[in-house]
Amino acid sequence: MTNTEWTATDIPDQSGRTAVITGANTGLGFETAAALAQRGAHVVLAVRNLDKGKDAADRIAARAPGAAVTLQRLDLSSLDSVRTAAAELRATHERIDLLINNAGVMWTPKSTTADGFELQLGTNHLGHFALTGLLLDHILPVPGSRIVTVSSGAHRFGASIHFDDLQSERRYSRTGAYGQSKLANLLFAYELQRRLAGKSTTLSVAAHPGGSNTELARNTSPLVQTLFDRLLVPLMTQDAAHGALPSLRAATDPQVTGGQYYGPDGIGEMRGHPKVVKSNAKSHDQAVQRRLWTVSEELTGVVYPV
Repeated sequence: MTNTEWTATDIPDQSGRTAVITGANTGLGFETAAALAQRGAHVVLAVRNLDKGKDAADRIAARAPGAAVTLQRLDLSSLDSVRTAAAELRATHERIDLLINNAGVMWTPKSTTADGFELQLGTNHLGHFALTGLLLDHILPVPGSRIVTVSSGAHRFGASIHFDDLQSERRYSRTGAYGQSKLANLLFAYELQRRLAGKSTTLSVAAHPGGSNTELARNTSPLVQTLFDRLLVPLMTQDAAHGALPSLRAATDPQVTGGQYYGPDGIGEMRGHPKVVKSNAKSHDQAVQRRLWTVSEELTGVVYPV
């Protein structure tokens, strides 16, 4: 097997492992959960809508008869929901082998979370930051445990962490806010790995799906959606099952090391087989990583033990 040929068939046996996947009722999260369930993992679908989650669980069971699939209600745009979900997960699962921070919103109209955060930053970064911190004591003691945070190629496109206007109150751009949230995902993943190094066998790894044809772009205008469907989908995107492969490799490949970033190997990292890819220089700025970490702890009230 070469580096460019990794597929879902290369996922090692996951029997006895518990995997919590956010946003697992559709798209990338669903395909990630289904693939892990097919390899024997007990998958927990952490979803906002339990009816959609039940439908996803039924579809996974149809693919993998006998699979262990449970549901957990989680709304990442509410810290109360994150805290409740974390408490319930801690009560029902003695160990968490994999936490895959997959859920996200993209290009939303200007709006805020229940806690007053800009919706994309609050959901994509702050919600996952809080959830991870609250579950960490059930992850760190588990040999070979991993935390996979899903970012995007959008972190490259002029995105910065605007500490002077973090919640986009003075100026809002759908694409800019999305890029900031995806850059934040990477800054978090890298800073977490640095804090874990030498203290735990838990790995923090990042991934991005490339151009995947999912429901994530549902907030685009009708004109943009039409152009996307007619021009970009055939040329630059892949289905959700292929888009999930970077996350799956980051979560399961024994050769993965902490702090790596996985994405497709094709042109522009839009499609293809998963491999280690590079993120931009801003994502590796340790001063920004530390500052965002401190701000995230202050905003969420979740202080990490590392």
